Amino acid sequence: MRLTLITIAVSFALLSAQGCAQPVATVNGQPIYEKDLAPAIEGQMRQLRRQEHALKMNALEDLINRRLIEQEAAAHGSSPEKLLAEEVDSKVAPPADAEIEALYNAQKDRIGRPLEEVKPQIRQFLQEMRIEQARRDYYSNLRRKAKIEILLTPPKVDVAVDPARLRGDPKAPVTIVEFSDFQCPFCQRVQATLREILAKYQGQVRLAYRDLPLEQIHPRARRAAEASRCAADQGKFWEYHDALFADIRRLSDDDLKARASSLGLNVESFDACLDSGKHREAVDQDIKAAAAAGVEGAPAFFINGAILEGAQPVAAFVELIESELAALKSGRRN
Repeated sequence: MRLTLITIAVSFALLSAQGCAQPVATVNGQPIYEKDLAPAIEGQMRQLRRQEHALKMNALEDLINRRLIEQEAAAHGSSPEKLLAEEVDSKVAPPADAEIEALYNAQKDRIGRPLEEVKPQIRQFLQEMRIEQARRDYYSNLRRKAKIEILLTPPKVDVAVDPARLRGDPKAPVTIVEFSDFQCPFCQRVQATLREILAKYQGQVRLAYRDLPLEQIHPRARRAAEASRCAADQGKFWEYHDALFADIRRLSDDDLKARASSLGLNVESFDACLDSGKHREAVDQDIKAAAAAGVEGAPAFFINGAILEGAQPVAAFVELIESELAALKSGRRN
């Protein structure tokens, strides 16, 4: 009886480990489960989950606007459609002839017809654009007066940090993990934004750097990434990082070694490190981590696990950081 109970317990443990799942295929009797597919499609699945979240957010924003206009209309004893028509649409001035002509001249080759033939359509198009913008402004005003709390959270990824490439307070509650490329102009452009964010949130935000050299379009990016790690070996990653982004056009081996010399690194050790390819595998690991996280290009950022792609303005970082800080303050996990 005891043996039977142990056998049952082991069987349940095995089922639990497999998630009580049925195989999706067998190969000569050996089962393949859905979980076995994860390594091959992990990055793509993360991208799909982010697309799903974006669709939900768009639908949520539309529904919030709808609720606001319904409440506003009820307060005026009107309907949403009538309120918008009276308070927004009717107050939009028609486009001037000069505006119509300017648009026509800018698109003249594509239109391929005389102005007088298409003038009514252009006027209608411009009027519709003005009404759309006026409605967005009206909704924004309603939102400023309302108490709105967005509880729908983006999908997150647990992205590891490298302590040797960490800037800011190590104990900061918000971590930005940057996947970047030293030959990328967009990555260069966003550096000023990151410096502003770190200054604004001193003690609250830390920045971790990881490599994502886009070798097909930036052939010197990988070599620069390896060089930055050689600098990190001597405790000067961020000094070298800043020097690289100061001029992304100078990335030959001679340039990389000259930067090391100008920063006071041990040149002999640096040159040996770079020439040996010591950090080639480490750069590969960062590239694989980016792919697994669903990153498609550089720069890409994970703010406490939530992705922000591209050279975004300060406001985009602030929005996510403030959301994280508010969640931490309230005890709610985003």
